Amino acid sequence: MTRVAAIDCGTNSIRLLVADADPRTGELVELDRRMTIVRLGQGVDRTGRLAPEALERTFAACRDYAAVIKELGAQRLRFVATSASRDAENRDEFVRGVLDILGVEPEVISGDQEAEFSFTGATRELTGRDDLARPFLVVDIGGGSTELVVGEEHVRAARSVDIGCVRMTERHLVHEGAVSDPPAPAQVEAVRADIEAALDLAERSVPLREAHTLVGLAGSVTTVSAIAQNLPEYDSAAIHHSRISYDKVREITEWLLASTHAERAAIPSMHPGRVDVIASGALVLLSIMERIGAREVVVSEHDILDGIAWSVAGDSGE
Repeated sequence: MTRVAAIDCGTNSIRLLVADADPRTGELVELDRRMTIVRLGQGVDRTGRLAPEALERTFAACRDYAAVIKELGAQRLRFVATSASRDAENRDEFVRGVLDILGVEPEVISGDQEAEFSFTGATRELTGRDDLARPFLVVDIGGGSTELVVGEEHVRAARSVDIGCVRMTERHLVHEGAVSDPPAPAQVEAVRADIEAALDLAERSVPLREAHTLVGLAGSVTTVSAIAQNLPEYDSAAIHHSRISYDKVREITEWLLASTHAERAAIPSMHPGRVDVIASGALVLLSIMERIGAREVVVSEHDILDGIAWSVAGDSGE
């Protein structure tokens, strides 16, 4: 086995996975998995630049992760940066900071690469199951973008669209400098319109409606699962491979869109960093389910981070 470290730096969070990987057997033994909300994409949609305070939060998390990687003795590290750092004018400042702290240069990957990693991470352990019909539609709802990938054992088609939970919240649900509490119907309709337009765009190249199993990834989807199960705290084992019906996703989404900040913050499984953006993320999930007629979503805790780890181990699926 090879001990590898993978870092996924997105718009809302930065995550670390240290694992022992054996590409010959398909075994990935997790040693440490952690997530920090850093909101790297704060204001990027409006200013086109990474904010100084957002960069400092991200660099602080990188310093913590560097200590974990050193302690566990990972032999290889790959750092992948996604939507926010793709869009920013001052991304060179971000690259220099990461290189100084971790000794590797962050790879600002394309949306298509992002989708490839997400698919590999989410489906590698599902391909042998008889109870899940193929093809899969893997949906990774991030902070700045959402990746939609259709495939069986390998990717058939993929598209990244700019309808992440942070981007939708900042674009449509902020009024006079604060997230609306709760949003007005017109604001919600504006989010819906953006999502539908993005799905129209995605369907030009990805056969979304041909999928037989919807697999949902990342914090918005896992949080919806935690709410659906009424978990007393966030429980990764209970969430991984849970199945949430369309009716339940719709019920939760409607409640989130009508709730106040305090009501969402009171949910015991809710990460504080997701309180203001979860409603938009849930609406993205619901809209996709409606678009393809999905009766349920299979929730996966294994996602782009696991795909990155496999790529470090020499089995990326690319």
